[in-house]
Amino acid sequence: MSDQRLPAAQTAHELDFISHSAAQTERVGQRLGEQLRPGDLLLLAGTFGVGKTQLVKGIVRGLGSDDLVTSPSFVLVNEYRAGRRWQQMPIYHVDLYRIAEERELATIGLEELWAGDGVCLIEWPEHAMARLPADHLAIYIQHLSETKRRLRLVPRGQRYVELVGAFKGTAFHG
Repeated sequence: MSDQRLPAAQTAHELDFISHSAAQTERVGQRLGEQLRPGDLLLLAGTFGVGKTQLVKGIVRGLGSDDLVTSPSFVLVNEYRAGRRWQQMPIYHVDLYRIAEERELATIGLEELWAGDGVCLIEWPEHAMARLPADHLAIYIQHLSETKRRLRLVPRGQRYVELVGAFKGTAFHG
């Protein structure tokens, strides 16, 4: 999933667009975060420095959190707290880059994170594809230039088709 080239669009439910700056990527994340609810699983794919954590910053803010968002590369999982409407719902920010073998995933309790009462955001999900649920929202980010990024939202499952539809309505029409 982290290949620099994005996969070809497969369905009409996918959304493909360009972000022109890190600030715009964060705003996109905020609009997306405003649409999320407990149990949602987002897979964030892209190369180093492409803006996955920048997108997460916006998502976390969209969920009402003022927590400081940092890449969990060395700790594997950061937990933030959504505010206001979610009564402190957990937001799990997972970075699987350092996972070398699938058996290592058992030690971090990955299944409990997306099956729980929070939102789960996973960077480098290709390190756990065999364990991930079929229903999720995959977000592919591709580097186009120093400031431009191409994002493709690929929903898998009815919840995520609806999520992308709601996101389209707020991010591009509102």
